Amino acid sequence: MKIDLQKYAQIPLKQISNRVWRTYSGGALIDNWKKDTPEVDNSFPEEWIMSTVTARGKNRPEDEGLSKVETTEGLIALKDIIESNKELFLGKKVAEKYGSTGVLIKMLDSQERLTIQVHPDKTYAKDILNSSFGKTESWYVLNTREIEGETSVVHMGFKKGGTREKWEELFLNQDIEGMLDSLHKIEVKPGDAFMIYGGVPHAIGSGCFLMEVQEPTDYTMRVEKITPAGLEISPELIHQGVGEQTMLDCFHYDDYTLEEAMDKWKIEPKTIDSADGHTLNTIFNTKHTNCFGLSELYLDGEHSIASNGSFYVIVVYSGTGTLNCNGKAYTYNQGDEIFISAAIENITFKSTESSKLLLCYPPS
Repeated sequence: MKIDLQKYAQIPLKQISNRVWRTYSGGALIDNWKKDTPEVDNSFPEEWIMSTVTARGKNRPEDEGLSKVETTEGLIALKDIIESNKELFLGKKVAEKYGSTGVLIKMLDSQERLTIQVHPDKTYAKDILNSSFGKTESWYVLNTREIEGETSVVHMGFKKGGTREKWEELFLNQDIEGMLDSLHKIEVKPGDAFMIYGGVPHAIGSGCFLMEVQEPTDYTMRVEKITPAGLEISPELIHQGVGEQTMLDCFHYDDYTLEEAMDKWKIEPKTIDSADGHTLNTIFNTKHTNCFGLSELYLDGEHSIASNGSFYVIVVYSGTGTLNCNGKAYTYNQGDEIFISAAIENITFKSTESSKLLLCYPPS
């Protein structure tokens, strides 16, 4: 019997857990956020949210990374639900321009430093990878922890004096300390927000729990052939099949002082609506990128949000309450990930416990 998937456009859709294998370890703070026990670090340090794309990894399951949602007929891939009527679920503009969500959301928790890497901008992605999406991304730091006495840091952008020639030499010699020393090192705390545009070299340090909103690809170019924990990385995951020289072309070799780098990439959230019972902050918006958006709603009462003609995703960082739409109330709890289709015109949020809701939006 064929299932009528379009009926799910009128209700909030909750995703089940969607942990993804990576080349680094972590994930204990994701367990903590989800209230799962035991809280452990392992090779599944990322939770992919409302994903319609698969993860790239050698000998991994073909559908790894694809989100599944709870329905009355059981678990169904979000991708299949959306494809039943893209305009209904995504909104007319997103459906016509992208034909997909156009965005990927991750929760990431690092026990060890991630490898030094870069993601393609749109031009490189189109010319070299035959992809309409690059991988511009953003980081919103939610929590940190000390690992072996080390505070949480991120590395990003070339310091003054960085060149392609110097970077290639460091790469060929696998001079990891030299590569790290070529990048700005920035200590982070909860609430910090950064834009990581395609072409910008970066590495997330140990002890960072953050939300990563990005273009919907898994293209990553790495310059370390062995992870900090000693795992050998396959050539496919180093250069995505394009070869080492072409991989090095993915980097933008602009160099900056630390002050210039912070001014260019560190984002200050701004309050756009505040009243008794709620505060709505914008974090990433069209001032920073047209690839995605992120806001946060602090709720201790009631607040309504009207549709802007496209879908959005709610990630419940803390709290409990209800989502009221189309005459029905749906509960939410800490750790929930909820897809709201473009067909839902209005939602009234009511907290039963003070809540922090992260609202993720598709390309503008």
